Amino acid sequence: MKKLLLLMFLAFTTIASANEEVLSFPFTPDNVKDWKYFSDQVMGGVSEGQVSLEQDGDKVFIRLSGNVRTDNNGGFIQLRTSTSLSNKPLMFNLLHNSKKEGKKLKGIRLKVKGNGEKYHIFIQTTIFYRLPTGYKIATFDTSPNWETVEIPFNKFKKLKDNIDSNINAKDIKTFGIVAYGRDFKSDLSVSSIEFYY
Repeated sequence: MKKLLLLMFLAFTTIASANEEVLSFPFTPDNVKDWKYFSDQVMGGVSEGQVSLEQDGDKVFIRLSGNVRTDNNGGFIQLRTSTSLSNKPLMFNLLHNSKKEGKKLKGIRLKVKGNGEKYHIFIQTTIFYRLPTGYKIATFDTSPNWETVEIPFNKFKKLKDNIDSNINAKDIKTFGIVAYGRDFKSDLSVSSIEFYY
């Protein structure tokens, strides 16, 4: 039976894998402070959504649902975490110190299911949040079944000009899971995020 917990803030618990080849961040009900819900309403848009932490059997996952609308120059709902000079969540501490015997993190894996729509990862690599040049974006597909999506850092593109833009993990300032860019119904579930070498 699903257990629904509506939350305003969400966070990850860090779990080290046995061979330490990934940094793994599953969503859990124990950590609820580092992730926040945002929508285009902060800039006059009319998209509506919500974030919930749900459990089905032994699987705990986050669900981003709602209606994305492009009226009033809007068009997104998202779940986002960020770092700053005054607040650096554990995920960013690990990412920014993630070199292992000369190896760098190569990309991201998400465990997801959805409603067949495309969704996006937004990564920002500058502290100047209002500058579009600092945003890198990647797109992934979903299905009604749980699956693992792998996105190498070199597949991200700059949001402003759609040019390929490789990412260095130590430069990541924000990380967003986003329903974006067109009028559609969002229904995306994510159980974990991994960064792999």
